[in-house]
Amino acid sequence: MTTEEEILHALRGVNDPEVGVNLVDLGLIYATEIMGAKVRIVMTMTTPACPMHSYLTEEVQEAIHVQCEEVENVEVELVWDPPWSPQMISDAGKRQLGWL
Repeated sequence: MTTEEEILHALRGVNDPEVGVNLVDLGLIYATEIMGAKVRIVMTMTTPACPMHSYLTEEVQEAIHVQCEEVENVEVELVWDPPWSPQMISDAGKRQLGWL
């Protein structure tokens, strides 16, 4: 059975192309839910006007399908509450950005 750790590992391979930091360390992944062969990802974008939402949604689905062979269906839900802020970036992400 696929674990949350495996899902997050897969998502660390998806970078926001505008920022160059992966979605997990950027703080865009709000929740993961695993229901057998189905995975639900709740995530946000840095802004509601982000032009990359379709691209990133597809990249999330693809990364999980490639890394987690047991997963048959990936649902991505984009949410705007709570709004994303730079405080959500992990220390690893801040190091990548040169903030630490």
